[in-house]
Amino acid sequence: MSDFLLLATIYLLTMIVAVPLSTRLGLGSVLGYLIAGIVIGPVLGVTGDGDVNDLQHFAEFGVVMMLFIIGLELEPRALWGMRRRLIGLGGLQIAGTMALIFGVTLALNQSWQVSLALGMILSLSSTAIVLQTLSEKNLMQTRGGRDTFAVLLTQDIAVIPMLALMPLLAMHPGGGADDHTVGGAFMAGLPGWAAALVTLSAIAFVVLAGSYAVRPLFRFVHAARLREMDTIVALFIVVGIASLMSFVGLSPALGTFLAGVMLASSEFKHELESQVEPFKGLLLGLFFITVGAGMDFALLAEMPVIVLCVTLVLIAIKAGVLHLIARVVKMPPRDRTLFTLSLAQAGEFGFVLISYAVALNVLPDRLAQGFLLVIALSMLMTPLLFIANDQISRRLVDPMGDHHRPDEIDDQQPIIIAGVGRFGQVVNRLVTFSGLKTTVLDHDLKLIQLMRRFGFKGYFGDPTRPEILAAAGLDKAQILVAALDNPDNNVKLVRYVREKRPDITIIARARDRINVYQLYAAGADHIVREIYDSSLRVGRYVLENAGFSEYEAHEAEAIFYKIDRASLRELAELWDPEKPTEANEAYIERTRRVNQELETALMERFSHGPAAGPIKLDDDEDPEHGLTD
Repeated sequence: MSDFLLLATIYLLTMIVAVPLSTRLGLGSVLGYLIAGIVIGPVLGVTGDGDVNDLQHFAEFGVVMMLFIIGLELEPRALWGMRRRLIGLGGLQIAGTMALIFGVTLALNQSWQVSLALGMILSLSSTAIVLQTLSEKNLMQTRGGRDTFAVLLTQDIAVIPMLALMPLLAMHPGGGADDHTVGGAFMAGLPGWAAALVTLSAIAFVVLAGSYAVRPLFRFVHAARLREMDTIVALFIVVGIASLMSFVGLSPALGTFLAGVMLASSEFKHELESQVEPFKGLLLGLFFITVGAGMDFALLAEMPVIVLCVTLVLIAIKAGVLHLIARVVKMPPRDRTLFTLSLAQAGEFGFVLISYAVALNVLPDRLAQGFLLVIALSMLMTPLLFIANDQISRRLVDPMGDHHRPDEIDDQQPIIIAGVGRFGQVVNRLVTFSGLKTTVLDHDLKLIQLMRRFGFKGYFGDPTRPEILAAAGLDKAQILVAALDNPDNNVKLVRYVREKRPDITIIARARDRINVYQLYAAGADHIVREIYDSSLRVGRYVLENAGFSEYEAHEAEAIFYKIDRASLRELAELWDPEKPTEANEAYIERTRRVNQELETALMERFSHGPAAGPIKLDDDEDPEHGLTD
């Protein structure tokens, strides 16, 4: 027991140190777990082979939980709506990569079983690393980002048939279930037709139980109002289905995935997910650590050139397939580059499938160890692939493609509105319906096309690009409305326009208070927090429904608006972009005083009944001009 506790302490401590560091460096949590395993295994030699193997059997249950949660996220109706992308992009990528790797490995005198297994394993990419990097770089909403997500989703789904097919490639019969277990002995004693019937019955039971039995069970237990019982039921579902699948010789992950899909439309979906997620995260992290700890770095030292060459060939094969698909579907150059390079590595599911293939005697141990290294190295190269994508994208002369060139702007109006999403389109409608003329710019082609269908004029182009602003008439414009969705781009736009036109009036949209300070420093004249007014209205409705009269609620709203608005300029002067807000003592102290002023003013206003009259803010009482809300 003491050895187990010491080993658990070492694993947890290494995770605490390595994973946050890896995430901060942009390498992702999966690589952090792998690095942690490498440190405590091959580098420091803390764990032996026996310890790693014993722990890996336990940690593999995290994979089962991961497939259950993936199933919960894949509602059948949503999958059907994405069928063209899933089959077209994802299906072509998996099939093309599998075919090329299958052919290459066959040419290297491997058996067809080994070749097919490697084709399946290496066709997958790293969902964890790629999605995290796309989110960090704000690339998820680009076409390349959306198509990349579709391929990753297809790969996650494809893991299920891969797990189901792997036992068929086993070199020795009976590899799916251990004959020494009760289930293995039972299945081994059945004739072939009976074993097939039992297997199909188990799958049918999982589907029916997920559709009809789990919901009444969860309602019954949920009525007890004990959170631990919800956790017990969630674990019971996952463990029970995994046990049933193991009993009939199928992958436990297959059963839990099917159950997750059946429960995806259930009212208990989010409850199940929240209960299983902590166990999944811990066990899956433990699984990746055991993979890192079990890597054979002696093999890398023995043949470094071969391992590195295989890794580069794998990346080249996957990039080639992805680039061809991107050209076939006519992606613009920038999206094509992102799509090609972001998915060119192998993925974390490769570790799962290799472990499963070794257990089934599909892959020899030495070959499996070599490809574990290849997968890890390709994942470690992912940040470099994204850096290469950034460099290539900057050098593309026409990043939107020939059919998505920026529009020729044929008129120049005194008011430029940059960004016509949910915020800018309301501004544009009010201004144009009042009889004024505007020049509307947006980098989202679909938004511009939608505007035109409703009779509004707009131009496709990136408002942060100087040549687009010049064509829109920045030199003659009187007012610029900076309403871009991306706060960083909005600040960049305001800063550039203020440098070019010190005399122009800039009205800027801000996402939050910190963004207000950034836009103020960039030179905006008037800044409006996008949800501030609506939040005040909600607060007023709360007061009215809590017993205040409409007049009193309006007075409270006006007091709050006046004092909060008047404090913004002083807080903007105190805000320091180089210092975290929680470490800025002067800023915190002034904010506390403002809160005290607000509380005192509201309490005094209503201490003797309703106010005598409405509050008016005179122009000479507006000390924070330029920070309008």
